Amino acid sequence: MEVTTIILAAGKGTRMKSSLPKVLHKVCGKPMLEHVINAAKGAGSTREVVVIGSGADKVREEISGVEFALQSEQLGTGHAVMMTKDKMANLEGTVMILCGDTPLITSELLQKFIESHEQSKASATVLTAIMPDATGYGRIVRNQSGTVDKIVEHKDATEDELQIHEVNSGMYCFDIKTLFDALDKVTNDNAQGEYYLTDVLGIIRSQGFLINAFVTNGFTQILGINSRYQLATAERILRQRKNLELMDNGVTILDPDSTFIDYDVEIGRDSTILPFTYIENGTTIGENCSIGPNCRLQNTKIGNNVTMQFVYAHDAEVDDEVVIGPYVHLRPGTKINRKVKIGNFVEVKNSNIGEGSKLPHLQYIGDTDMGANVNLGCGTVTCNYDGKKKYRTTIGDNVFVGCNTNLVAPVTVNNGAYIAAGSTITQDVPENSLAVGRARQVNKTAWKDKRQMN
Repeated sequence: MEVTTIILAAGKGTRMKSSLPKVLHKVCGKPMLEHVINAAKGAGSTREVVVIGSGADKVREEISGVEFALQSEQLGTGHAVMMTKDKMANLEGTVMILCGDTPLITSELLQKFIESHEQSKASATVLTAIMPDATGYGRIVRNQSGTVDKIVEHKDATEDELQIHEVNSGMYCFDIKTLFDALDKVTNDNAQGEYYLTDVLGIIRSQGFLINAFVTNGFTQILGINSRYQLATAERILRQRKNLELMDNGVTILDPDSTFIDYDVEIGRDSTILPFTYIENGTTIGENCSIGPNCRLQNTKIGNNVTMQFVYAHDAEVDDEVVIGPYVHLRPGTKINRKVKIGNFVEVKNSNIGEGSKLPHLQYIGDTDMGANVNLGCGTVTCNYDGKKKYRTTIGDNVFVGCNTNLVAPVTVNNGAYIAAGSTITQDVPENSLAVGRARQVNKTAWKDKRQMN
C-alpha cells in the first residue's frame, strides 16, 4: 500500500532566536527538515507534502523534491494538516504525519511504525515513547484494555495525567479518509485556542474505530528541536551515529568525540581519521588514507593512500598517493594529481598540479596548469592578477624553479626548463633552457665605513 507523508514545518521556532526558519537549521551538515524527508522516503513514502508558514520562501528555496502547502496563520497542528486537504482529495490508504523538527528519526523506525499501523488494521496509530522527563509533551492516556483512549497536551493535563511518562511524539499514521472526516469536527476549545491534531484521536475513538500505539525502544529518535541547546544535542547524537556507521564499515576514528563528520560523507575502509578533523557534506575519501589531525574538508574528493594533516580543502580534488601538509589551503577548482607532495604553508587555487610534482613550502600557486615532476623552490609565487584581470601560468614537465621566483602571468615555462633563484619571469621560457630574471648584483666596497662616517 502506498504511503503519503505530511510533514509539519510551519512553526517559527521562537526559542531559536533566529531569522532562519527553525527547520532549516543544520544538523550534521543538513537542514533538520531534510533529515525528516529522507527518513520518510527511506521508509517507503511515495509522496511528501511539507506544510510551511513562517519563513516559507526560505524553505522553498532550500528544500526540493517535495510538495508544499501553506499555513498562513499558525493555529495548531490540526489546522496545519487541514491545509493539505486539497492535495489529499481522492486519495486512499495511509497518510503518515511527521514533525519537521525531529532530525533524529530514522527510516528503520518509520518503516516499523507503518508496518505496525497496517497490520493492526487501526484507523490511527500514534508513535509514542517512554520519556524520563515528559515535561512539555502530550501524555498518552490508555483505557482499561490498554488501548489509547486519548492524548492530553501538557498544558491541559490534570495532575494525575502529568505523572504519565508515555508521551506523544507528534507523529501518526492515519487512514486518509478517516483523518479528514474527523478534522472537520475539531474545535479550538482549549487553553491555547488552537486546533489540536490530537483531538482527532478522541473523535475517531468516539466513532468506534481502533486507535493503535507503537512504542519506540528509546526516546531519542522522537526528540524535537526547540532551542540551540537541543540543536547541539541532536548534532552530537547524529555525529555519533555517523562515526559508528563508518567504524562498523572499516574506518578507524581515533577519537570519535573530537571528530566531526557530516551525514553524507563517504570514507573507504582502512582509512584513519585523526582528532579535530571536520569532514563536511560532498566529501568522499578513498581507502588507506590518513586524514588529520586538524583538517577541514568541504566538498572535496580524495583518492586512495592519501596523507593530509592541518589542511583546509574546499571544492577540490586530490588523487591517489598524495601527501599534503601541514598548513595547506586547497581552494576551489584545484586538482592534485597522483604522487604529488605539498609541504607546509602552501596555497593552491584553481590549478592543476601534475603527477609527481613537488610544492615543498611557502608557495602560492593560483590559476596554474602544471605538468609532471615539477619541483618548485621555496617562496615561488604565480602572479595571476594584474589588478583588473586574472591570467593563467603554464608550467611544463620536469621543470625546476629556484627559490623566491615570481612567475608573472600570462607566461609559459616549457618542458625541462630551469629558473634561477630570485627571478621574476615575465616572458615565456623555452624548453631545456635556463631563465635568469633578476637584477645584476653590485658590491660596494668600504660602504660600511662610509655609512658610519655620516
